[in-house]
Amino acid sequence: MTMSADRLRLSEKLSYGFGDMGYSLPYNMASGFLLLYYVNVVGLPAAAVGTIFLVARLLDAVIDMGVGIAVDRTRSRWGRTRPYFLFTALPYALLSVAVFAVPEGWSQGAQLAYAFVTFKALGILMSFGAIPYTAMMPMMTADRDERLKLSGMRSFGTSVGVVLGTAAVQPILTAFGGEKQPDGYLAAAAMFGVLSLLCILALFRNCRERVVDEAPARFPILPEIGRMLRNRAWVISFLFCFTYFIRFGGMMAITAYFAIEVMRAPWMIGIMLPAVAGTLLLSAFVAPPILARTGIRLGSAGALGLAAALFALLPLLEGAPPLFLAVYVAACLATSITTTAAFTMCAEAVDHHEALHGSRREGLLSAGVSLSTKVGMALGTAGVAFVLAASGYVPDAVSDAAREAIRWTYYGGTVALLLAQVGIVLAWPRAAASRAPHIHLTLEGAA
Repeated sequence: MTMSADRLRLSEKLSYGFGDMGYSLPYNMASGFLLLYYVNVVGLPAAAVGTIFLVARLLDAVIDMGVGIAVDRTRSRWGRTRPYFLFTALPYALLSVAVFAVPEGWSQGAQLAYAFVTFKALGILMSFGAIPYTAMMPMMTADRDERLKLSGMRSFGTSVGVVLGTAAVQPILTAFGGEKQPDGYLAAAAMFGVLSLLCILALFRNCRERVVDEAPARFPILPEIGRMLRNRAWVISFLFCFTYFIRFGGMMAITAYFAIEVMRAPWMIGIMLPAVAGTLLLSAFVAPPILARTGIRLGSAGALGLAAALFALLPLLEGAPPLFLAVYVAACLATSITTTAAFTMCAEAVDHHEALHGSRREGLLSAGVSLSTKVGMALGTAGVAFVLAASGYVPDAVSDAAREAIRWTYYGGTVALLLAQVGIVLAWPRAAASRAPHIHLTLEGAA
């Protein structure tokens, strides 16, 4: 292996990072505002909406694994992952608008059916883009430092996607008359759909696959899934992302309600939602050197422990919003370091798989991790919807019991999931990064 073959151009790193923005921007707007749109604008029952989120994501179990297997079997003039970016870009952008266009004159049953079909279709296209996207990183380079840089750029793209998909939505809604006017949601979704399309096409154009798995394209599926489940690095990556995205999905869904009903300060939405992952913008530069020095295991555990302690302080600071926000942003920055770690863990799980079993199976392994993120997001978002329903939340007449349910779900759920992530990452195999993969490299332009 020649290490020079692993050095990536700046344009390639930037395009890879903004590929995450392309897929996450519409999805982050949906995560932050779709529950609010369905319940408070369209008027759908919270429990029914929670069921839509949960069922749609559970169906991804079959879809994601199918996409992962398809990636491993794909052989084309564009490589194994890039065709998926080319052919999903436009449909994904269009569907990201469609989810915020529930027809007003339809019956409630028809509106629920429309919501389920469009949300499910958006998730399917997300699978056909996000799984090849994750699988692409270990194909681009086998150098760990370069992977940390790619992970940092991906964190950067995620951050921009979250900031735009959350902070930029509030002013657009205000311009169209507030949170209860459907036109504002539609305008924001259309703008983000165009940006998503441009980012995904740049990913297709500028990024290349260099690390080639010489295993046959056809392989028996069940034995390969069994090998994946025996890959400890993959199992830890799966569980780590699963708990992360339960927390992320829950916070994206509940933050608007927390700011409005508990803090009685809707203006805080424009700060709190972007900070959930917007601090990735800073951690994209801070996390790679920190993790290179501490290692994934100890660096992540320390960052998560610090975040849990800071979140536990927040209930004491509700009477001082500026101090509350300062501690909140610090906690978000600590957790954002672990997102860069998660991206690198997924790539190293591929190397670990090859060391154990002699094949890389980037698509299959990426599909499994993608499944964890989607089901995690579903559980987090649906959990918030079910809490609202169980507490008797009514948009125009919010009870004290509903406010307390929102309050303690926000704090208690977050701290519990952060501590669960600490326990999971401490089980990361120390040998995962030290196993040397047997890889065939090809330079751009070479045969």
